[in-house]
Amino acid sequence: VQLQASGGGLVQAGGSLGLSCASSRLTFSNYVMGWFRQAPGKEREFVAAITWNGASTYYADSVKGRFTISRDNAKKLVYLQMNSLKPEDTAIYYCAADFYPGQITVFQAMDGSRYDYWGQGSQVTVSS
Repeated sequence: VQLQASGGGLVQAGGSLGLSCASSRLTFSNYVMGWFRQAPGKEREFVAAITWNGASTYYADSVKGRFTISRDNAKKLVYLQMNSLKPEDTAIYYCAADFYPGQITVFQAMDGSRYDYWGQGSQVTVSS
């Protein structure tokens, strides 16, 4: 199973970037999909998650209102649209898949240890 993230890059503060994550060999619609990030010298943190059918989305408080997670089960893709970016959003962003074709709680979605598969990461750098 592979998760391949793409779309990172360098942007000025206030700008926008979009990340996408493609899956292979996953029955994609059975999985909660999440985005996490890790900044240099910091622990990995939850960013956003979306349930298997896209009915529910969850966000870290730090990105709520600026980031949007979405998915396309037919294309086996999950997206993270990031607007109004701040220098503190600079990190490596990872997509992850949690086998759970049901309704999860926000606490479950935020728990990185639940996720079964992880992508290789995509660098996002926001300059001030």
